[in-house]
Amino acid sequence: MAATDSISIFAEGTFEEQILELVNYLARALPEDGRAAFIQPFQDAVTTPEGQKPIEEDEERRRKVLSSVIEQAKGLGDGTEKEIEGFFNLLFSHLLTLFPLDAPEIRAHLDTLLKTIISVPDHTSTKYRILSNLFNSIPRRSALRLSVYQTLLEFASANDELEILGITQTEVDKWLSEWEISSEEKSGFLKLLVHAFAKAADASTSFQYQLSYVRSLPPSSPAAQSAAVDAIATALRLPSYFNYDALFRIDAVVAAKDHPLFSLLQIFLNDGLTQYKAWVDSHPDVLSKYDLDSAQLERKIRLLTLATLGFQNMGRDVPYSAVATALQVDPSEVESWVIDVIRAGLLSGKLSQTTQTLHVTRASARAFEREQWELLEKRLQAWKTGLASVLEVVSATRKKAGSSSDNGTNGAAAAAAAAPSGIETPAAAAQAAVA
Repeated sequence: MAATDSISIFAEGTFEEQILELVNYLARALPEDGRAAFIQPFQDAVTTPEGQKPIEEDEERRRKVLSSVIEQAKGLGDGTEKEIEGFFNLLFSHLLTLFPLDAPEIRAHLDTLLKTIISVPDHTSTKYRILSNLFNSIPRRSALRLSVYQTLLEFASANDELEILGITQTEVDKWLSEWEISSEEKSGFLKLLVHAFAKAADASTSFQYQLSYVRSLPPSSPAAQSAAVDAIATALRLPSYFNYDALFRIDAVVAAKDHPLFSLLQIFLNDGLTQYKAWVDSHPDVLSKYDLDSAQLERKIRLLTLATLGFQNMGRDVPYSAVATALQVDPSEVESWVIDVIRAGLLSGKLSQTTQTLHVTRASARAFEREQWELLEKRLQAWKTGLASVLEVVSATRKKAGSSSDNGTNGAAAAAAAAPSGIETPAAAAQAAVA
């Protein structure tokens, strides 16, 4: 649905000729005996009496004639799909040419035509093309693009065909930076995207737009507070979302610090199952109010707890008993929980049934604050020390053997072995082998 797909069946000509082409197309929908009477007023309007200014030189007159044509466009017309598309391409071309893009008249005409296009049944694919052509023909910074794309979005959502639009968050961010619209209009568009993707059962994408929507609101406004609480509830509700640190970087979420869900969010960022159960006991009605499943939340807090335990023990073996104690589960359940946390992308490592240990190779930090930076510094320092030792060995070996090429390869391999275990944020995907 790119701009180059636009099709016009109307030949080039004067304004008068093109207007009459539009009017003749509209007349097709009328009984044959009424067509001439329908066309005649337009014929008179574009005809210039002798001695008067030609219509090509009279912009106000051309606007009035076009407005009259738009008033008569009460449907898609009686034509093939190409003819329908060509009719609207030409009509919109004149509309965008004759009226300033910020004029109230063009917005009124555009709204009327958008409603007309959408309200008519059938011709679904043609409607997508008409609206897409129009969107692409409007200058990038114009606020009119918002109206057209909102119509496209609502139409696609109503038909459960959101995937046809191929919307990406990168595109949306670019549009919102280009369109000359108010902050309220930007927020409204993001909210529409939230609902559209939720209706399409794409909870993950809907949530990403939900975060953008919260960021777009004044942090202290009532709307922002309500949206922030909804975002917290959604983040807790999504079974595969674990990056709670990102929410604490949103001003409106931090401003909701007195809400009970905020304290629950803090537990998911910093604490474990014991603190979660205590919170549930002191807030018995909150979970049901926000449609939160306690069993699912317990699973998520256990996975996060295991990821934290792994982060604290990267490069080391963690006994099954330590995992079982941290998760408050039977030792026989440890392996299944480790497999789950690996699948969630929060940890990588190897299980040893022989030694009853988990060797952690990589893990995600729930937050990356001072404590995590200090741990990273220690690991980098240990790596630096290990690398210095490797270089000493390489140097000594070179002197002894008198060969640099083979020993250089050995040194590189040893240096790689001395590198520290990986540190990831919750958004990073980790793979692991289970022995």
